[in-house]
Amino acid sequence: MAEEQQTDRRTYHHGDLRRAVLTAALDVIRADGPSALSLRDLARRAGVSHAAPAHHFKDRAGLLTAVAAEGYNLLARTLADADDLKDAGVRYVRFAVEHPAHFQVMFQPDLYRPDDPELTAARARAAEGLRGQIAGLPAEGRGPDARLAGVAAWSLAHGFATLLLSHNLAGPVGGQDPAEVFRALAGLLFSTDDERHPRDPGGPR
Repeated sequence: MAEEQQTDRRTYHHGDLRRAVLTAALDVIRADGPSALSLRDLARRAGVSHAAPAHHFKDRAGLLTAVAAEGYNLLARTLADADDLKDAGVRYVRFAVEHPAHFQVMFQPDLYRPDDPELTAARARAAEGLRGQIAGLPAEGRGPDARLAGVAAWSLAHGFATLLLSHNLAGPVGGQDPAEVFRALAGLLFSTDDERHPRDPGGPR
């Protein structure tokens, strides 16, 4: 027992223990969903004592809160460099494809503590990435209510990502890059008149 505790302290000192448990949790969520999580099983997978996950996360809700907060931070960084609203949507879909376990947890607030300060701050940063792209649109491109325009853009990207991860778009997407399929879809729905009907350079000025 003393040797096990010493191993846990050494791992913790190097910052690996928390990460090991999170990584094990993401593997389980990706394969079987968040309902399959067990702190004791995660400890076994991570090769640490059964008390180690509780030491860092207290309980299952605390662990899922950490997963959601990490997901929102990753999403915020993904959206930060977007060129425009369409590119933000493409990045959103790519995030869902590359981080499916985070994506599953982030939008199920009944699984975690939604008022956790770290989670709240991460979620706000991610939302700001979308709001910034909406604010950059001309008024005629987003309508009179910028907030509703944001909901529309989020609904499109999130709906596409959710259908994709639940294997409902296998036919339309096929072997194509899902993010690029979304780019084409967004272009059909949100292109400006100038993009749909470019002016003839030799025509009237």
